[in-house]
Amino acid sequence: MGGAVSAGEDNDELIDNLKEAQYIRTELVEQAFRAIDRADYYLEEFKENAYKDLAWKHGNIHLSAPCIYSEVMEALDLQPGLSFLNLGSGTGYLSSMVGLILGPFGVNHGVELHSDVIEYAKQKLDFFIRTSDSFDKFDFCEPSFVTGNCLEISPDCSQYDRVYCGAGVQKEHEEYMKNLLKVGGILVMPLEEKLTKITRTGPSAWETKKILAVSFAPLIQPCHSESGKSRLVQLRKYTSLYLFYLLDLFRLVRF
Repeated sequence: MGGAVSAGEDNDELIDNLKEAQYIRTELVEQAFRAIDRADYYLEEFKENAYKDLAWKHGNIHLSAPCIYSEVMEALDLQPGLSFLNLGSGTGYLSSMVGLILGPFGVNHGVELHSDVIEYAKQKLDFFIRTSDSFDKFDFCEPSFVTGNCLEISPDCSQYDRVYCGAGVQKEHEEYMKNLLKVGGILVMPLEEKLTKITRTGPSAWETKKILAVSFAPLIQPCHSESGKSRLVQLRKYTSLYLFYLLDLFRLVRF
């Protein structure tokens, strides 16, 4: 999937092309894309393809095409202080861009099936923090990653403001995905060959918008242990730091 825009000579030219084609439409998303060089998430021997509008896969490592990530970032309607869950977090490229927008009061969690990809993502995150000039220009919400199958998230985990799934979701798992959202939250996922945006407008109310046709590998079904029990993914519970910030601000203004 990809090939919708011309290749760039570097990251900035790729972003220029995505803007011209209207895949990137807002300033916040543009800033995040420019701040993180896509080539940094490629293996050295494949970097010559980093600025093409194409997906890349090597073993378990995978990056979606830039036009797909652009549509995802725009559809998520990210704002500072929100909580974000990335299902199939992969290299951490998307999670890091999201973290630049969420800021210091956000929550940035990722679940990835493959432990080797988790290690790769942690290396890339460390490289970005240590070497990027952009890092010091943003209040960064650092992503944290856990290994596991995203269809086995513990039922007592917190719900999130924004959720993205990077694999094709089977119809029978749609309700499971939707229930990861807070009321008012947004879920973006490939569903029935369409990148789909679902907004939770009430406890049992939803609005659905089909964004564009896509082709994603399907979610891998859970493998149960020898005891027959599933291996539940435990995500760290959180309380919105942004709420504490607003309360402190209110106290300062009041007194």
